[in-house]
Amino acid sequence: MGMAKSLGEDVPFTMMAGSEIFSLEMSKTEALIQAFRKSIGVRIKEEAEIIEGEVVEIEIDKSVTSGQKTGKITLKTTEMETVYDLGAKMIDAIQKEKIITGDIITIDKASGKISKLGRSFARSGDYDAMGAQTRFVQCPEGELQKRKEVVHTVTLHEIDVINSRAQGFIALFAGDIGEIKPEVREQIDQKVAEWREEGRAEIVPGVLFIDEVHMLDIECFSYLNRALESEQAPIVIMATNRGITKIRGTNYKGPHGLPLDLLDRLLIITTKPYTEDETLKILQTRCQEEDVEATEAAEDLLSKIAMETSLRYAIHLITAANLVARRRKSPTMDVEDIRRVYNLFVDIKRSTQFLIDYQKEFLFSEIAEDSPKKEEDKMADI
Repeated sequence: MGMAKSLGEDVPFTMMAGSEIFSLEMSKTEALIQAFRKSIGVRIKEEAEIIEGEVVEIEIDKSVTSGQKTGKITLKTTEMETVYDLGAKMIDAIQKEKIITGDIITIDKASGKISKLGRSFARSGDYDAMGAQTRFVQCPEGELQKRKEVVHTVTLHEIDVINSRAQGFIALFAGDIGEIKPEVREQIDQKVAEWREEGRAEIVPGVLFIDEVHMLDIECFSYLNRALESEQAPIVIMATNRGITKIRGTNYKGPHGLPLDLLDRLLIITTKPYTEDETLKILQTRCQEEDVEATEAAEDLLSKIAMETSLRYAIHLITAANLVARRRKSPTMDVEDIRRVYNLFVDIKRSTQFLIDYQKEFLFSEIAEDSPKKEEDKMADI
């Protein structure tokens, strides 16, 4: 999430888990192709004709017999003033945007879309009190009708879906995308290449984050090898917590469960365990996010537990310990609350030790049993 926000709104960011591709109603390579094309943006530049000015007067009339609405709107800039006739759709749009005299608006001539930019500085004294969201802008200069460059950023996948379905843009929201024919993608790639030559579009490589990458099989890795060498390939970040393990779909083992030829194309980022000070800061931040007030001794104890067990376990204890503190009507979480929940909820190490100590009390156990002689003695005692 932090990575997606730091990249900005225009840079595509796609996140997927390696196990997802096996649950989709499409082939594995098709799922990866769609993920790749979701991570490649196209910034399209278009020139649109707009009308921009300050609203001087709005007149709306409704016919008594037919009920049809007609009207006029007067717009001005610092140099000119013009009256425009309004149709029913434009009247509805003006009423929906709650446009009144003194607003600065823009009207897209192609689509008829009306946007309110704010209130004119000349009308700032009309009311004694204004809302915090009220924005004041200068009255536009020059002519009312202007040509303005509009920039849209869409992904290649969105263009694929719009051009491969009869319902077009609505298919993006329907969810039933299915597989897309290669011919459609080839035509779109050619069209985007033409736009790039004409200067109307540019490619925005995004980021594809694949979690649990060891869950992919050898077919997926073969596709990744080829896709990463493409000119339009996004930045691919892979995450895994496996060591040397079997490559899925083969009988061979590899580091992190990945083939060596794919690893050779990657930059491997090393990670280190958190220090005690870093762990304490993370736990303090978590307490702030959950609105939990803790004493300094309680925070130190949580940090010690996190270093001995795991950070996730210590984070889980915050919520439970806070509930215990509330039950005894204390505004702050203290050491005794953490000790209480520490005894109630065990971590992995204590749970494993419990299973080892009481393995014979369970129905099934994979741990080696005692020697046959001891087993016979036990049966004799029974």
